Amino acid sequence: MDMGLLFFPHPTNTAAIARRIEDLGYRSIVFADTQNLAPETWSQLILAATATSRIELGPGVTNPVSRDPAVTASASLGVQVASNGRLVLGIGRGDSSMAKIGRKPAPPADFELYLQRLRAYLDGDTVDRDGTSSRIEWLDGIDVPRVPIEVSATGPKVIEMAARIADRICFAVGADTERLAHCVALARRAAEAAGREPGTLRLGAYVNCVVHDDPAIAREAVRGGVASFAHFSGFPGMQIDELPEAVRKAAESMRTGYDMTHHGAAAGSHAQALEPEFIHRFGIAGPLDEARTRFHQIRDLGIDFVRVIPGSRDAPGEVTLPSIAQLSTLVDELAGGPLGTTGAPS
Repeated sequence: MDMGLLFFPHPTNTAAIARRIEDLGYRSIVFADTQNLAPETWSQLILAATATSRIELGPGVTNPVSRDPAVTASASLGVQVASNGRLVLGIGRGDSSMAKIGRKPAPPADFELYLQRLRAYLDGDTVDRDGTSSRIEWLDGIDVPRVPIEVSATGPKVIEMAARIADRICFAVGADTERLAHCVALARRAAEAAGREPGTLRLGAYVNCVVHDDPAIAREAVRGGVASFAHFSGFPGMQIDELPEAVRKAAESMRTGYDMTHHGAAAGSHAQALEPEFIHRFGIAGPLDEARTRFHQIRDLGIDFVRVIPGSRDAPGEVTLPSIAQLSTLVDELAGGPLGTTGAPS
């Protein structure tokens, strides 16, 4: 299982952070694409691409509402060329990027059409745009590796859709193994029903994790990120009654009480309301040995990669930076065999 990190980029340190994360051995770095909370993602990915040589790069995640599929495809292909084939195109229905401009996430049906058009553009095909033939013309004569599409998914409709269309699915449901196991099984069934070999679909998970010897400090540093994932589960249209009991109460609370002004931050009242037991179950917060065990359990579900959110947006650097360094010691181990062994990346 490959381990990478998610960051909110900033033009003054994007290149340095990407270089540092690569030096620590992480397999990927993705940047939040939420225009009011972070600078324009594709420009930051170009900075990261030119500062690194090995690490996988991508948005974590872009959306189908604020960008036309031709725009997203063109930006993706530009980074794919600049990075020598290291881009993965992470995309979801939209959350804070939509809320901050008064818009809603894309309905699943619109999202599916967007993904179909996006795949065609990325492959250099012509797309019928209401009678207008459209394709990425600057790609002519350029040999560029295929860009994988990675769908960020929470609910069953999007998981099933992604299993039909995408190259990868990254579950945004937290670190709870019971819920992740359900998502893995659903994705594999949907892929098989669509005539795909389930093993060709790469599966990942976004995991909020802070390592610290004092669990209380770790929980406080991860609280805002865990609240965001509870909020995803409470999206309008989600069938809350069908969620596991442990997440249902938090999802109901986040549907009505989530404060988008503190998105991803521990300072929000919605985040402060989360009980320690909930944070423990749906995030990873505590000593390194506990994190090691939890990540191995996640890997054993059939998860191919994790994208770690290394702390809330307002978490102190004196907590998150040592945590990132400690977590890096698990990268090779998780890519190898059973607990305690190492090996080549999976």
